[in-house]
Amino acid sequence: MIRSVIANRARTRAQAIGRGVCATVLASCAAMFVSGVAQARTISGTDSARLRLVHQHETTLSEEGVAKGALPGRMRATLIVGSIFRGSCTIYTSRGSITGHGTATPHGTGRYQSFSGTLDITGGSGIFRHAHGRTGLYGTFDRRTFALVVQTTGCISY
Repeated sequence: MIRSVIANRARTRAQAIGRGVCATVLASCAAMFVSGVAQARTISGTDSARLRLVHQHETTLSEEGVAKGALPGRMRATLIVGSIFRGSCTIYTSRGSITGHGTATPHGTGRYQSFSGTLDITGGSGIFRHAHGRTGLYGTFDRRTFALVVQTTGCISY
């Protein structure tokens, strides 16, 4: 019962942070469009993914799962777990892939930890080969199963 309450609090906290940042990020995307900074195309929105562990080597975790939202597809991520989470990810969509790397600060102790940080989009393939931008990165990490629930909120140009 206590674990369930802690897990729900961690998820609720991560969702609240994500909703608060979403409005700010969407306003920045609109400002980029108005100022002409945006290239040919811009995507703004939220993606979420439930990732499962496929391989572990010491503190480096390889995860994969399904992404839903603004860029639906399959996601693969590599996460280095420590006092700061660091990693990279690629989302494979039907129109190409998008790659990025990020850092996040974990919050709390126990089995479930929420985290928040940033994800820098650095490129991709297909129509996303020139993708770039910075998004918010939020989620929860299960220290027992190493499963991740990841949410990115922001704006990318391609």
